Amino acid sequence: MTQTTQVPRPRTDSEGAAPKERRRPASPQWAAWAFLAPVTLYLVLFYAYPLYRNIDLSLRNYTVRSFVRGDAPFTGLANYRTVFDDPTFAPALWHTVVFTGVCLVFQYAIGLALAVFFHQHFRLSATLRALFLVPWLLPLIVSASTWSWMLNSDSGIVNAVLHAVGVAPVNWLTSPSWSLASVIIANIWIGVPFNLVVLHSGLQSIPASLHEAAALDGANAWQRFWSITFPLLRPVSAITLLLGLVYTLKVFDIIWIMTKGGPADSSTTFATWSYQLGFGNLLPAFGPGAAVGNLLVLAALVFGLLYVRVQRKQALS
Repeated sequence: MTQTTQVPRPRTDSEGAAPKERRRPASPQWAAWAFLAPVTLYLVLFYAYPLYRNIDLSLRNYTVRSFVRGDAPFTGLANYRTVFDDPTFAPALWHTVVFTGVCLVFQYAIGLALAVFFHQHFRLSATLRALFLVPWLLPLIVSASTWSWMLNSDSGIVNAVLHAVGVAPVNWLTSPSWSLASVIIANIWIGVPFNLVVLHSGLQSIPASLHEAAALDGANAWQRFWSITFPLLRPVSAITLLLGLVYTLKVFDIIWIMTKGGPADSSTTFATWSYQLGFGNLLPAFGPGAAVGNLLVLAALVFGLLYVRVQRKQALS
């Protein structure tokens, strides 16, 4: 008697058809690349490519004709030598350093003082804090135009107030001695709200129990601020100063609208000088203008790398 072996039949569903094979789930790596693709494309189109084009401009002798035809000869670092030998380089560098340093110090100091003040949560605190955001929300052309009117030598409200208290009027925008100070004042007014918002959010993360314990130990308000608030606020302060530095280095709108870098280049910075070289003349100097712009990018990059290095040291310590 022969023994037959039965081959198992495939399982069928209620209609007798074999079920379809289950599809393997998509790889998580492909999903990650799909999410990164739009951001990568945005960074390449609006950051990497413009930076590459600016570097290419600074290394070639571009004229209007060669810019259109795209056949500018390669000149290496000749444009950078032209910039360094220009008599405007030293004053523009000094004005950039003074403008950036003074604005950063006063924006941070005033913003920190206001952040500590509004951290008390008194009545109308939220309303007043919202009003302080107005300079930050206004378009820069509106803010600069407003300050130009206020500092006008003949009809400005600032000189009117000075005249009322017996002080001689000041040529804020037309005097080489005051033009840089005028644009610094306007930029400080615009940048204080940003520092206020970021530093106030940093104060919210500091536990109130630390201040209460220090108060029980007899520490006064200044001692509590210097020993508790300020040290714990250092990470937020570092990123605030870094962002403020990058923003202030590239400030162009306020200076150009108020003084156009004058009079006699007394308020010219690298940002306005780069624009003047590239677009402010009948015969534009695209190469030197791009070189000045690259110097600003290099300065921002150096400070950014210093910030990353300091943060890594603090994380390891």
